Amino acid sequence: MDLQKLHASDSDSFVGFAESRQGGRAENQDSYGFAQTRRGFLLTVCDGMGGGPGGKTASSIAVQEILAGVSEAAEDEEIPNILIKAVRRANMAIIDRGNEMPALRGMGSTATVLLLNERAAYVAHVGDSRIYQFRGGRKVFRTFDHSMVFDLVKQKVITEEQARLSAQSNVITRALGIQPDVEVDVAELPYERGDRFMLCSDGIHGSMPEAELIKMIAHRKQALGALVDNLATTVDNMGCNQGGGHDNLTIAVIETKKNSILKQPMSIKTKLMLSVLTGIALCSLVLNVLQLSSKNDDEPLKLKEEIKQLKTANDSIEQMAGKSRDTLIIYKKVVSDNKSVQETVDKELKKLKENKQ
Repeated sequence: MDLQKLHASDSDSFVGFAESRQGGRAENQDSYGFAQTRRGFLLTVCDGMGGGPGGKTASSIAVQEILAGVSEAAEDEEIPNILIKAVRRANMAIIDRGNEMPALRGMGSTATVLLLNERAAYVAHVGDSRIYQFRGGRKVFRTFDHSMVFDLVKQKVITEEQARLSAQSNVITRALGIQPDVEVDVAELPYERGDRFMLCSDGIHGSMPEAELIKMIAHRKQALGALVDNLATTVDNMGCNQGGGHDNLTIAVIETKKNSILKQPMSIKTKLMLSVLTGIALCSLVLNVLQLSSKNDDEPLKLKEEIKQLKTANDSIEQMAGKSRDTLIIYKKVVSDNKSVQETVDKELKKLKENKQ
């Protein structure tokens, strides 16, 4: 399938492209789809498995049912529950089709789902197709494969690179169409302007070390559509050069143009820095209050000057922060705390003046 632009009614929020190729296989059993829903823009990539037409049928059913499940969801339902129900709906639809047509029995599919709206990005997945989130050339989120080799990675028996190269890398432990009850992993993610979300089948992420994949997808000098097409071409050519027979490959990438309403939670490191800065501010002001109680009437003016200097120092924090989100959070918090401290100091000054009168 040729490169396709992902159209949405809210085109000011993001830009996206998708592409799916047959690779070196007899048919392309990957499928993807997208839709603008009441809850946001929806994108899904599914990788089918099964003999004969089973794999393509399973992934196609999965895409159709996931899109329908989200589009038909109740207005007041929480988005994570909507995604879980949509994926489970796809699971049962695949099982039902297999029961109706014995030739398709046993077919299955992976599923990756992204729902993007102004509040946040919501992701859900089953199997070893992946969802990535990139920011500033680095990975900030990635789903964890439901596979035999990644269970070993989780147990620290092997590395992720060893898992990628393993002959058992395609043995998955969770998929649609196998059991009536399927566990779906979901997450709610904040995003920033310029973040990239990538959904891909294992034909993409299994083709090269992850560091190389990140470097390619984070390339900023190339238009996003050309980047997606070039990545698919690179992976396809790699497979051909290695003798052919390589897996189907599907990739969809969305780049955001705005920040989400949901913000990144403050890290432990940031909280410690905040505590230090706040402590410095408090100590400086408390020492000035103590000095004021034992000196003359000129001290209130000195205290005011100290407060002014402290504010100037806080302004320099913002300048040094540049584009560092965490440092700006610290700065805003310290300024807020200083305002409340200043109110306390002003009250103490008033009391001291009244006592001296």
